[in-house]
Amino acid sequence: MSKQLRKPEGGRRFGAIAAVLAVAAATVTGCSSSGSGQQQDDSAPLEVWIRQDAGSPAAESAEALTRAFSEESGIEAKLVAVGVTDFETKLQQRTAQKDLPDIVINDTGQLGNLVTQGLVREVDRDGVAGSGDLADRAWEAAQGYDGKYYGVPFNAQAFALLIRKDWRDKVGADVPTSWDELIKLAVKFTDDDPDGNGKDDTAGMVVPGTTTRGYLTWWFSTMLWSEGGGFVKKTGAGYTPAISDDASIKAVEKLQAMFCDSKVVQPGATTADSSTTHTVFESGKGGIYLTGPYMLPRFDGSLGKDKYEVVAAPPGAGGEAALAEGENVYMMAGSANEKGQQRFAEFAASPAGQKIGLGVDNGGIIVRLPVNTKVDGATEREDPRWDVFQKVYDTAGRNAPALPNWSNVRQISSEGLNGVVSDCSRDVGRAMDELAGEIDAELEKQGAKG
Repeated sequence: MSKQLRKPEGGRRFGAIAAVLAVAAATVTGCSSSGSGQQQDDSAPLEVWIRQDAGSPAAESAEALTRAFSEESGIEAKLVAVGVTDFETKLQQRTAQKDLPDIVINDTGQLGNLVTQGLVREVDRDGVAGSGDLADRAWEAAQGYDGKYYGVPFNAQAFALLIRKDWRDKVGADVPTSWDELIKLAVKFTDDDPDGNGKDDTAGMVVPGTTTRGYLTWWFSTMLWSEGGGFVKKTGAGYTPAISDDASIKAVEKLQAMFCDSKVVQPGATTADSSTTHTVFESGKGGIYLTGPYMLPRFDGSLGKDKYEVVAAPPGAGGEAALAEGENVYMMAGSANEKGQQRFAEFAASPAGQKIGLGVDNGGIIVRLPVNTKVDGATEREDPRWDVFQKVYDTAGRNAPALPNWSNVRQISSEGLNGVVSDCSRDVGRAMDELAGEIDAELEKQGAKG
């Protein structure tokens, strides 16, 4: 592929990015791309990848989506369900082989990686059919550091609290309206034997605190932003660290106190990933879990929908905020059918595609919250709990910063945060100053320093 990469505007702050893109373009030379002289065939079949395990209900929904697209467009499309754990590895293998799939449905958080490697085509937002029906917040998550779009929104989600309602009734507490009240409820869940078994075996707060894939940062983002803090902040044309600001330090001090003072988190939280924390909550060992809507079907089956309630995370000193994420349809570089790529993306984001993705018929959820404003997911599912997540997304959802590589900053931040919750003697202010220095160096490396 001889990919033509447009140099981002904006002067030297994009110098490092341009250099990376140039290297990436050379790396994938031999593939085909937009404007590169690759012969186009509007009827050429499409290979579609999605990050789901083969044979899963979610993969079945993706297969239904792909099949419906082919029936509607007349373009043959083959779905490849690539396992969750080795998706990036397999994509890099195909990159090395100079044989990318045509379409990749992947996390919004991976956009920076895909762009800096030169693996995705730029998207003309105004040229996408139905683009005006897609939520602005979803489009924001398809936007790169240079302000251009590199994906079409497909799926969104925001995070809310799952609280054991039966435990809350048992300890005589109201629904928390602030983070301080939430932590007090967590203390009651930890100390007051909410399950009534006479044992000291419950934790108030369920936290995936491992550094793996930046889980602790992922979980803590909602709390940090609600308290008015941040990992980075926009400064001029770039970003500077915000984790050592006063509001951030106060939020991290609250986090450390949850682990070290009130001790409301589950045992082993500092090494727990989400697969572990899911089990803690559904097994009756934890009472409050900040997570996404995709867990409702599982917990309804394992725990019972009458046992827990869905509540928006409360406002903090900085107001209401919640981590928003999702997935985009990425049109990969080198396709012989670029018109077909765009038609697939448009279909996936259309009301018809979104409704298939809701998985109402088979439980295979690949659209958690619709990105198309003409689709009401709670109504389609006949479950008002989904509307709680939708309202959080609409009113308080906050995407991760549009850095060239947010995942690196997320990982660095997670390691710094894990250090202060694993070692209760650590001074938070000093530790966050050190973390700010590491983030600053990473921003410099990415050419994103303001």
